[in-house]
Amino acid sequence: MNKKKFVSIGKEIIDLEIAGLKKLKKSINSSFDKAVKQIAKCQSKVILCGVGKSGLIASKIAATLASVGTPSFSLSASEASHGDLGMISQKDILIMISNSGKTAELKNIIQYVNRNKILLIGIVSKKDSILYKASDIKLLIPQVKEAEGIVPTSSTTVQLAFGDALAIAAMKYKKFGKLDFKKLHPAGSLGAQLKTVEDIMITGNKIPFVSEKLQVNKALKILSEKKLGILIVRDKNKKTIGIITDGQIRRFNEKKLNILSLPVKKIMTNKPISIDKNDLAAKALSLMNSKKITSLIVNNKKKPNVTIGVIHIHTILQSNIS
Repeated sequence: MNKKKFVSIGKEIIDLEIAGLKKLKKSINSSFDKAVKQIAKCQSKVILCGVGKSGLIASKIAATLASVGTPSFSLSASEASHGDLGMISQKDILIMISNSGKTAELKNIIQYVNRNKILLIGIVSKKDSILYKASDIKLLIPQVKEAEGIVPTSSTTVQLAFGDALAIAAMKYKKFGKLDFKKLHPAGSLGAQLKTVEDIMITGNKIPFVSEKLQVNKALKILSEKKLGILIVRDKNKKTIGIITDGQIRRFNEKKLNILSLPVKKIMTNKPISIDKNDLAAKALSLMNSKKITSLIVNNKKKPNVTIGVIHIHTILQSNIS
């Protein structure tokens, strides 16, 4: 068999799965809405359970739910009947996934949750199955064509996409935002992209503040000491009124203008560009690039004229933010 034949087979399988996803999209109805609300309002845990390939899908969906703010874990259907049913409490929600809904391992679990009045959400493709009939919320997914007519491919893709849809819809219902996501993903490149300005800004005595009446010659010493390339000019009420950059100083020197005896207010730039402490650091980097600057003053939206920090492009890049 030549390479072109294998490419053709690959595309054929992908087309098969795309067709399954299109059928899934058309099948979503009001039961999906009910399931999302129950998942979002759950005061305990959302437990996923499946057998075989569906069990692997259950593990992935549980991980996704947990990562977007819904405490969740997966339960092995085969182990459940040997003591693990004790992991399910009355306030939990059990989501069972099965293509046929008739797998033998499901029966004991279904009987247990029904007997203990635990909410059961069934994701299944057959109405005549025990899982469909026993579920409190019935999520009927379409029956789809599998690779070679038998290999679990399209069915597991459909299950996975449906689980992702449930997880993200529940996340939206709970108004789980980027800052919430950041708390659960503090490490790695994802954590870096979710860092806020407040996480990495320069604060306290490192901020290069100068009074509006300070002479330029004295201000230059502070510019050199702080090594941020900027000076933040404040009035007598400690409100930020302007900024001076080392670039400005160079341009004055190039023009051979005598500015050393002037108060900084005379040479500062009014209305400096700033950013809120709660904005993502990635936004600060984008703003710096667009304005062709290397530093931003940081404020709080409640007090926009009060500088609480400085964020420098080197700090952002050192934090692996792009």
